[in-house]
Amino acid sequence: MVIVIDDLTGSEVASLLKEHLESMREHSPPESKHALDLEGLRKPELTFWSGWEGEELAGFIALKELDATHGEIKSMRTASTHLKKGIGSQLLQHVINVVKERGYERISLETGSMAAFQPARKLYEKFGFEYCSPFAEYQEDPNSMFMTKKLYE
Repeated sequence: MVIVIDDLTGSEVASLLKEHLESMREHSPPESKHALDLEGLRKPELTFWSGWEGEELAGFIALKELDATHGEIKSMRTASTHLKKGIGSQLLQHVINVVKERGYERISLETGSMAAFQPARKLYEKFGFEYCSPFAEYQEDPNSMFMTKKLYE
């Protein structure tokens, strides 16, 4: 898979993002949906990568810089035609490498507490993320779980 910084103008990315947002609406109540749309992902503090297998979009991941030492994974999605191929692991490892290069001390994320989000939580756990309190502007929410990974001990 080739992972590239993406400008969010391609139709493939827009289509997969639409699928992602529809899934978030299906599984999360409106007050607990934190996924960003195209405009939200185009903010300067965000970097968005797409992963490609040949001409096919396999997945994407976005990273928000919270401050000079802390990053947040904002969105991650594997295309349904590429599930169970390790796409999520490759994208997550790519972002972990980037945040280390940037000198961040930790990387955090918010994900759903519902059963539909269990595969994502298991992936984050596999990469050493631990459950934590809400960070940045998040509040306690029974529909959300917060995870963080310290990069340097």
